[in-house]
Amino acid sequence: MQKYILTIIVSALITAAAQAGPIGPIPLWKGQAPGEKGTIGPEHDVTTDRDRTAAGKRITRITNVTVPTLTVYLPPPDKRTGAAVLVFPGGAYRYVAIDIEGTEICDWLNSIGVAAILVKYRVPAREGLPPYALPLQDAQRAMGMVRAHAAEWGIDPKRVGVIGFSAGAHLSAALSTSFEKRTYDRIDEADDLSCRPDFAMLLYPGSVLVPGSDKLSAELQVKANAPPTFIVQTEDDSVRVESSLGYYAALKAAKVPVEMHLYPSGGHGYGLRPSADAVSTWPARAQDWMRSLGVL
Repeated sequence: MQKYILTIIVSALITAAAQAGPIGPIPLWKGQAPGEKGTIGPEHDVTTDRDRTAAGKRITRITNVTVPTLTVYLPPPDKRTGAAVLVFPGGAYRYVAIDIEGTEICDWLNSIGVAAILVKYRVPAREGLPPYALPLQDAQRAMGMVRAHAAEWGIDPKRVGVIGFSAGAHLSAALSTSFEKRTYDRIDEADDLSCRPDFAMLLYPGSVLVPGSDKLSAELQVKANAPPTFIVQTEDDSVRVESSLGYYAALKAAKVPVEMHLYPSGGHGYGLRPSADAVSTWPARAQDWMRSLGVL
């Protein structure tokens, strides 16, 4: 009887949260994040009138993130599947494109019944550290926190994936290959849980290859236990398409299930904003892929 009542209470809380809007932002760290020595200036939007737009709409670019957070977007109660995806926007590790590759992606995921967790990770790169070093700590921590709160948020802890764009796709790949050991000291019980994504979606990944070569970056050591992966890129991308091809080949060599969609045109940084290019259909392909995995 008590278990039945508890189930009703949890269900009611999840329903109320979905109706009330997103949960958070929730700081990833208790106090100052590891490796930080103070703030690097106020967090702000660096977008100017001269910056590129997408589909005629402005892109919000947030930098100077020293307090990384996650924000939970729950789907409508009648659409919930139990699946969840952590969302990593891009921005060359200089900023995070928080709308086009963040909140808009969360809205799409919610529309197909998937809980979306938007991760605002630390940028820009700190002096003396690889650009991905602190963001990877944030990503590992975020995955553990989501699994720690899975029951509270109505999430199946065995169906938690990641989606990333550009630098966020590189971060998703780094998390997919660097999950056996945290890159920071244990904080609490969330860090006792696996930070391995159950599946990964990489959109126009950047920084995957060593500059000037076709070799994978040293931090991306692909093993057989990497998660199933879905990759999208266009041939006219400003990032060499060999980035996706190289990561695809490494996954295939390790016998990791991988699906890649290569389109002729569409450029870089489009998120899911519509265009006349066929690449705009990638969300439908991703949904089909997630369904084929049994995620949906």
